Amino acid sequence: MRLIQLLLLSLLFSAPMAVNAQDTYTNPILGGDFPDPTILRDGKDYYLTNSAFDYVPGLVVYHSTDLINWEPISFALKTYLGSIWAPDIKKHKGKYYIYFTVHGDRRTNCVVWADSPYGPWSDPIDLNIGDIDPCFIEGNDGRCYLVMSGGNRWTLADDGLSVLPDSKVHFYDGWQYPEEWITEGFCLEGPKLYHIGEYYYYISAEGGTAGPPTSHMVVVARSKSIDGPWENMPSNPLIHTYNNSDRWWSRGHGSLIDTPDGQWYCVYHAYENGFYNLGRQTLMEPVHFTPDGWIISDGGDASQPLSRPSKTANGDSKNSRLAKLPTFRIGLDWRFYKNYSANRTKVEGNTLTLQGQGNSISSSSPMMFIAGAHRYEIEAEIELHGNVKAGLCLYYNADYNVGTGFDSNKRYRYRRNKSNGVGQSAGNHLWLRLRNDAHVVTAYWSTDGKQWKRETWGQEVSGFNHNTLYDFQSILPGLFCEGDGYATFSNFRYREL
Repeated sequence: MRLIQLLLLSLLFSAPMAVNAQDTYTNPILGGDFPDPTILRDGKDYYLTNSAFDYVPGLVVYHSTDLINWEPISFALKTYLGSIWAPDIKKHKGKYYIYFTVHGDRRTNCVVWADSPYGPWSDPIDLNIGDIDPCFIEGNDGRCYLVMSGGNRWTLADDGLSVLPDSKVHFYDGWQYPEEWITEGFCLEGPKLYHIGEYYYYISAEGGTAGPPTSHMVVVARSKSIDGPWENMPSNPLIHTYNNSDRWWSRGHGSLIDTPDGQWYCVYHAYENGFYNLGRQTLMEPVHFTPDGWIISDGGDASQPLSRPSKTANGDSKNSRLAKLPTFRIGLDWRFYKNYSANRTKVEGNTLTLQGQGNSISSSSPMMFIAGAHRYEIEAEIELHGNVKAGLCLYYNADYNVGTGFDSNKRYRYRRNKSNGVGQSAGNHLWLRLRNDAHVVTAYWSTDGKQWKRETWGQEVSGFNHNTLYDFQSILPGLFCEGDGYATFSNFRYREL
């Protein structure tokens, strides 16, 4: 039966779409490393955030009026607590909350709050509870709950900033997918609960977030009470990758969102076939409720144009935020790896001053951004002050990175956190360029920003991904400065090839 359904869907969605291009959108809605999306509608405005993992500032909040074009407006974390997983953004009694998991010296869950999604956000409050992937929901009994992975929940205090002692209960076991499906594991995670009409809907991830292409999925259950009993949707899963030839792999960790005029969408993450090192990107598919109260996806092939929300303007390009990169909006576009100190940076006009730190790319805590493109290059004019080395990099983690840099004497190739000289630098002032052409990285240098020379080395980086290296990271382009002193970066340019 499943095979017949898939064949019918294939025939249906392979036909040309009889809609105007202005009435459609294409996935991803946030290209690049935007995993574990959580989304909130507040009137006509939408707010979204994602897992921060090891990047600081973290928990960047994005705003949209059409669900397609997103602009960063604030960030909720200013200090490194550990790897930040699977947040949940909610509005309750006029305040905004983000609940999230911290995986550090110990695993715990925290919350921040604000009077506006534009911030400022409070300091993190430790809830001192285990499990992962928290989700806020108000029950039919008037109490507020924090639902966690594994089908567990805690009862929250009325202000949402603490949990009641000994209130943990297990109340849902998940949906058992067919035993012949190839997944990373059962992994009942990423719960999102909604009270819609007469039902509570339990939207959860299963199958594991990485592993084989067919691992992840979005499953649905419902109940008329927060306490259950829970009935699994007969047509589960709502979202899933069935074939490793598909463009989008490991589709899962979904959130439901509606429009003011009653349209429904599922926002989720997925890896792109052939570009695993871009991380989990944020996708969206239209869904609808059936007459008997279940949820069906309208999306078909998520790689094809889909029907955009009605009554919305086309808005800015989805890449509009990348056009702002030369202004160095730290915390909105730019972030650091683990170690962030605001006094390391100063921005004047379109010039960044970055203080040196450490004696390698990794110990320098590079400053990075999400590109989300298959082919691109970055370029900057760099001037050194003091005993420093500075340059451009593509960074996965402390052990796996690649870059080009220089000091007052030499130009350097960086590979796996080590550098070796490749030529003379011509002093403290150079233009550098780093190109990522579908995983093949090359570097260029210039003394005037006009005449460029290519370095003789190149590197292939498709293996810099979570399935190979773990850490849930992605390759991010960025800037670094190591040593005693500082470097200025100006005339920064990002260009997609």
